[in-house]
Amino acid sequence: MTGIRHIWMVLAGCFLGVSCSLIDEDMSDCGKDYTLDYELRLVTNMTTEIKTELSLDTEISVAKALEAYLGEIFTDFAHDVDLSFYDVEGDSVSLHHEKHVMDASQSSYTLYIPVREYMHVAVANVEKNGDVALEKDEKCHTSALTQFDQDTIASHRTGLYSARLPMDIREGKDQEFDVKLYMANCASALVLDTLGSGIRDIKVFASGFATSFSLADSTYRFAHSPIVKADKVPVQDDPDAMLCFAAVTFPSQDVKGTKVRIDTDDEDVTVEAEEALWNFRVYTLLSDGSVTETIMGVKVPLRPGRLKVVKGIILDDGSCVSCVPYVGASVTLQWNEMPEWNVDV
Repeated sequence: MTGIRHIWMVLAGCFLGVSCSLIDEDMSDCGKDYTLDYELRLVTNMTTEIKTELSLDTEISVAKALEAYLGEIFTDFAHDVDLSFYDVEGDSVSLHHEKHVMDASQSSYTLYIPVREYMHVAVANVEKNGDVALEKDEKCHTSALTQFDQDTIASHRTGLYSARLPMDIREGKDQEFDVKLYMANCASALVLDTLGSGIRDIKVFASGFATSFSLADSTYRFAHSPIVKADKVPVQDDPDAMLCFAAVTFPSQDVKGTKVRIDTDDEDVTVEAEEALWNFRVYTLLSDGSVTETIMGVKVPLRPGRLKVVKGIILDDGSCVSCVPYVGASVTLQWNEMPEWNVDV
């Protein structure tokens, strides 16, 4: 089910008791107090995807575990908000900046800013994300949510939200602005049937996702391709037979270009692993100490606010196969013949 919550940002201006100048009648630079009411907007397919892909009786416990794990990601609750107001002329420098601890789905703040035009940019849930930071925010056109530049990173720990809005604050006029904060990251999950495979251990990574998100134009950048370590989701019932791994990341590339949009996935395709937009990397440790590598390429784009669940089966040789046409696989047996369990990616 797609959950939608509206976001309103109301600016009600009122003059201060003291004028900016007792001589100059031009009040264009005079400051005003404004009350801003924020609410997050969540548009996601999480519930629908889990119910559709994990509907069998043997998958119920996995579905519950995955929903619980992602409940802290796909949420309209914001811990922190970062508010910037930029000049709309010249080099788009920052004119006003504030940070607040929100700890709620809705909160209000009072700001004192001069009457003029602004480009307002807001981001939420950055502080506790772990591997993403707000960088180069001194200017609007360089401001971005950027992952740390590492070869291997952890899964994002928060659902990131952002919004931008042109604001023309006028003298002596009550104004109302409608602002929507959309989710900037997404999630993927790999559910594996390991019953009868005889593997000793398994590790899952994901790759093929954006490395930064430009706030000025909502464009994702793909500077390099870091490996994201997928978290093993704890499943209470029969944990050894059905395993679940999940990763929270920026989106993948779309079919063409780096713009990513929210709409319906086109899954009616067949793909080889090397043609994929993003992939899972599965490493299984066999009883003889060897490691099998399977790269599962996914043709379906992973878009902001979306969850994609991929299911697979682990075979006796440690390889992983999926029965859906939009997932291909490339397998390397004896990928690591060393007796120790050491996956160096």
